[in-house]
Amino acid sequence: MLVLVGMSLAFTTACNPSSLLANPDLPPQLVQAILEDPKTFNFVIATDATTSLVESKIFDGLVTQNPLTGKIEPALAESWDISEDKLRVVFTLRQNLQWSDGHPLTAEDVDFTYNQLYFNPEIPASSRDGFKIGESKSLPQVRQLNDLQIEFILPEPFAPFLGITGTSILPKHILEDTVKQKDRDGKLKFLSTWTVDTPPEQIIASSAYKLKSYDTAQRVIFEANPYYWKKALVNRDIPYIKRVIFEIIKSSDTFLIQFRSGSLDSVDVAPEYFSLLKKEEKKGNFTIYNGGPDYGTNYITFNLNTGKRNGKPLIDPQKSRWFNNLKFRQAVAYAIDRPRMVKNIYRGLGQPQHSFISVQSPFADENLKAYDYDPEKAKQLLREGGFKYNNKNQLFDAEGNRVKFTLNTNSGNKIRENMGNQVEEDLEAIGMDVNFRTVNFNVLIGKLSSSLDWECIMLGLTGGNEPNNGANVWFTDGNLHMFNQKPAPGQQPIEDRKVSDWEKEIDRLFIQGARELNEEKRKLIYAEIQQLVSDNVPFIYLVNPKSFGAVRNKIKGIEYTPLGGAFWNLEELKITE
Repeated sequence: MLVLVGMSLAFTTACNPSSLLANPDLPPQLVQAILEDPKTFNFVIATDATTSLVESKIFDGLVTQNPLTGKIEPALAESWDISEDKLRVVFTLRQNLQWSDGHPLTAEDVDFTYNQLYFNPEIPASSRDGFKIGESKSLPQVRQLNDLQIEFILPEPFAPFLGITGTSILPKHILEDTVKQKDRDGKLKFLSTWTVDTPPEQIIASSAYKLKSYDTAQRVIFEANPYYWKKALVNRDIPYIKRVIFEIIKSSDTFLIQFRSGSLDSVDVAPEYFSLLKKEEKKGNFTIYNGGPDYGTNYITFNLNTGKRNGKPLIDPQKSRWFNNLKFRQAVAYAIDRPRMVKNIYRGLGQPQHSFISVQSPFADENLKAYDYDPEKAKQLLREGGFKYNNKNQLFDAEGNRVKFTLNTNSGNKIRENMGNQVEEDLEAIGMDVNFRTVNFNVLIGKLSSSLDWECIMLGLTGGNEPNNGANVWFTDGNLHMFNQKPAPGQQPIEDRKVSDWEKEIDRLFIQGARELNEEKRKLIYAEIQQLVSDNVPFIYLVNPKSFGAVRNKIKGIEYTPLGGAFWNLEELKITE
């Protein structure tokens, strides 16, 4: 499952040494600064990266992916058995698992999580698209065999299956009533459960930490889960770091100052800070880790939805005609100067990006035909698409309408704001009038997922090695098929939404790619998908930055990786003075 990234930077710190001296009883803690508030604590329906970051601290799945090796490893499940025909998988849970309230965690919770939450058609579960199998998009049959075993029956072989069972398992004893009851509007109470206003003690956890408190626009605080399952496994009182704090700071500029002053122990190194911090590495007693290319994607996308709500078009019809003109989108792709973006905004610490598949993935196509910077080619395509220029190099459509639209991104992210300014300049150079504006991230998510009243957006998505994790983006009914979004369950219907042939073909190939068990054959299928996406440009990809993290040397056990950052193994890390 991919999620939307509102921030490109996350900053982590240990407690101030003076605080430790003043209060020796204060437990070891890390303080991580994030740009946005979580949108919800209902992790089943969330699509934003901040909420996903919170989820990763407090919930585990049946399996986990090791960020260093990319291998699938046991988590809540200690083992699994796969039938010879690849259609039956039986997971065996670890014995004596407990939720953070001390209640037993059993196969009954797994059965409930999948059948009543992820696979419930009345719940817009963000992970459900990844479990859809075959042309019928059938979901696996899930059945509890006993307290420790759970059975999954697949309708056909499904290559990504094991990896996606890393989705969080949730507590039946807390949430069961919310899927049995409905509110006045006929919606399941679950949809309004575990909001950001929910008392933290009601959010029961299974991983190393549990939620202690949340103050809007201030901080999220986690504390060690006393019933964390890995304690018994390693026979140690982990996590060693007993408290984690996410400070919510709306601008990334403040973080560098705090890191250099010594109040922060770690920072994701933005390109404009790299040279400065590299000079201070020894003096500041920290190490800058180079993880290589980042896994995520940055892009702009146009709203291609031609539908209506209550008879009113979602998008101004004349603008909708521009956005749905293939030559228009291809022209925009040619008009963006990615090398300039890499040089000036990323300080050379990145490369132009052209594919939705992360470059580290074995499925990335190195021979992808994409869009090198060529503004004259862009102008030629616009003329071929029915547009025309006046003597001031201003672009008009065939009916004489000035080509003008709004580009939005989230506020507080300096890198993305600079990218938006450059995109505005590049597109104005080919005659377009672009109004670049920043807005609150959660407001932006509301436009993408609910109101659908947007024109052009610049955002990012998380990435990974497995292409099928992006099924929620590329399925035509996917919950992140944002450029032509279908309404979620319970939302107002859309009339006259049209799905293009190339969208349907990408959908079909995603099914085929997941069905194929031979990796070399899978690579060919995903290469075809990547070229199809490139040819039709629903997303215009920008820059793939390098992943750097600066961490104070007193934090021991760091194994930095772009897939997991500096703190993917947080429960094993220690702070030493």
